[in-house]
Amino acid sequence: MPVSLETPLDLAVGAKNAGALEKAFGMTTTADLLAHYPRRYANRGELTPILDLPVGETVTIVAEVMSASIRDMRNRRGAMMEVTIGDGIGRMSLTFFGKHRSQLEWREKELRIGRRGVFSGKVGRYKGVTQFAHPQYELFDDELEARTKADTMVTIPIPIYPATAALATWQIQRMVETVLDELGDVPEPLPETLRREEGLLDARTALERIHRPRTRDQIAPAVRTLRMHEALTLQAALLEQRQRVRSLAAVRREAAPGGLLERFDAALPFALTDDQRAVGGTIAADLVAGAPMNRLVQGEVGSGKTLVALRAMLQVAESGGQAALIAPTEVLAAQHLRSITAMLGPQLAPEVMPTLLTGQMGAAARRKAALRVAAGQSLIVVGTHALLGEKTTFADLGLVVVDEQHRFGVEQREALRAKGTSPHALVLTATPIPRTVAMTVFGDLDTSVIRSMPPGRAGIETFVAPLADHPGWFSRVWERAAEEVEQGRQVFAVCAAIDTDKQGAVEQGTVDPGVEVDPGVDDGEAPTGPRWGVVQLLAALAVHPRIGGLRVAGLHGRMPADEKDAVMRSFARGEIDVLVATTVIEVGVDVPNASTMIVHDADRFGVSQLHQLRGRVGRGSVPGLCLLVTEAEQGTTARERVEAVAATLDGFVLAEVDLELRGEGDVLGAQQSGARSSLKLLRVVKDADLITQARGIADEILSADPTLAEHPGLRAAIDRRLSDDDRAALAKN
Repeated sequence: MPVSLETPLDLAVGAKNAGALEKAFGMTTTADLLAHYPRRYANRGELTPILDLPVGETVTIVAEVMSASIRDMRNRRGAMMEVTIGDGIGRMSLTFFGKHRSQLEWREKELRIGRRGVFSGKVGRYKGVTQFAHPQYELFDDELEARTKADTMVTIPIPIYPATAALATWQIQRMVETVLDELGDVPEPLPETLRREEGLLDARTALERIHRPRTRDQIAPAVRTLRMHEALTLQAALLEQRQRVRSLAAVRREAAPGGLLERFDAALPFALTDDQRAVGGTIAADLVAGAPMNRLVQGEVGSGKTLVALRAMLQVAESGGQAALIAPTEVLAAQHLRSITAMLGPQLAPEVMPTLLTGQMGAAARRKAALRVAAGQSLIVVGTHALLGEKTTFADLGLVVVDEQHRFGVEQREALRAKGTSPHALVLTATPIPRTVAMTVFGDLDTSVIRSMPPGRAGIETFVAPLADHPGWFSRVWERAAEEVEQGRQVFAVCAAIDTDKQGAVEQGTVDPGVEVDPGVDDGEAPTGPRWGVVQLLAALAVHPRIGGLRVAGLHGRMPADEKDAVMRSFARGEIDVLVATTVIEVGVDVPNASTMIVHDADRFGVSQLHQLRGRVGRGSVPGLCLLVTEAEQGTTARERVEAVAATLDGFVLAEVDLELRGEGDVLGAQQSGARSSLKLLRVVKDADLITQARGIADEILSADPTLAEHPGLRAAIDRRLSDDDRAALAKN
């Protein structure tokens, strides 16, 4: 019986294999398996001689078993099997481990002297001997088959799949071939005219040739076709969501003469920038358009996004509607509440009653805040993920504001929107987003940009302190910090960990996934972990001749909420000279007197994150100084990343650099950031033109056929692409 792309994997490859695929990759259907494309292809005709194997790379070779033996391990329980293989010129060892000898005896019988096969693994060196540890292999049945397979391998590329320790690449290959052998008709997601004009393959042929090409020349056309499938499906899904939101009815939130917004503007001690005025006007028009606003506002740190958002909140509040601002951390939420209350002033604040609601508040305080929100007394609510809880209800939620969207995903945004009836949504980010990323990750949102900065900013100078080249510069960094404090200014010092002496001491839940380097991973360019944690730096500064006598405090995400808030308040009041912190101060913390940002182990942070941290200083009339301290060697990627930040203050330039170093994020699902991107073949920088082309095509298709009734292949591709969670998130509108 033929299978389709919707067939459950247990019916296509068996329950055991299906379970392994779901556990390893989250696959549930044949479409998921066939979208697990080879990451590369081994060249069967030019198999690498053992003597030339590059250490650290995964390779595939044909070789013969020369010897095999099992022995008990000396230093720990268990047994080890060592196999020597050769290619006629060189030799190498294979190593297998087991809890008992009996677990290896079957392998000893299989890997008999003289047996030949294909061996694949990561090349290592141990005591001067080249080796594979727990390699994957396939043995030939006899010499005739060995010769036949060797001849066949000259022309046919071997697909190498993303695999796991439990699921080898050729196990995946066999399952893919099983599915392809049984696969029936494949719906065409591309219009026939597009396929002809672009010279693309039909869908069935593209899948066949990317998974089992007969020659290397067949691979590129298949990849090109499937890349267009992905681009068109993605853009159509995002535009369809945008269309769905615009079809809903929303309460018109109009600003009245002499109302809250007009009174707020009249009391401002400064004029809005041209960009603030323009973006604010666009938002004001969105709020009275009758359909839910769905707008992304991006702008540099300090460009005034919060002010623009507050003006939108006041416009909604004039009709009795509530606005909810969700922030990624307790520190940032508390900071937002303070700044919003201060901007409103003593006249307006009591009328809208700004309220904080977070998970770490005491039970009594949280209950009191929740009651104010539920009763509609509080028209502006600021909080963290606690706003998403079932117990948090609103009287009339009219506007959702998401701060630092890269910390949240579609699911969380829509979960908050679901607490109202088609509320408006305003998404803020201080991380400048390249055009193609905005189109790909935030394609369901209208986009506005605030580029100009308010006047009066003193600016920031950034320098790299490369300790690998100049070890003595560590002392100079802190001499410079002391000089700033002596002039009455304050200093931030940021570390990548809380305590480097404790395993797992990296700040959890406060960093952008996919941006900060895992301190437990040696990338060959930096130490295996951060050198400085908050604990270690505080101890070092306590005995520093010029810093030791200053007022120094620590701040990190594992401190109780009230303690963190107290430290930040104290720093804001100028009662702390040097604040040693993790990335909890990355966004939103506003201390105009802070002049200096010192980032230790700067190579442990992403480009965007360093730019965010730097934005904490130079916010007032005091000139900003950012010192990026790194032990990364010159010429390494880690060092280049840090130097790129020092070279420019233009966040949009840095965003392009950042994009090359991190995953684009899970575009349609709940996770919009991190290394495990849901994009299979598309890369938003390299494929910018293709994405733009696909968006235009999707727009034309949906304009003429909003339900995709005449494009069943595209309809099916979108439905397959969206998981149950994705559909639930999008349906919450």
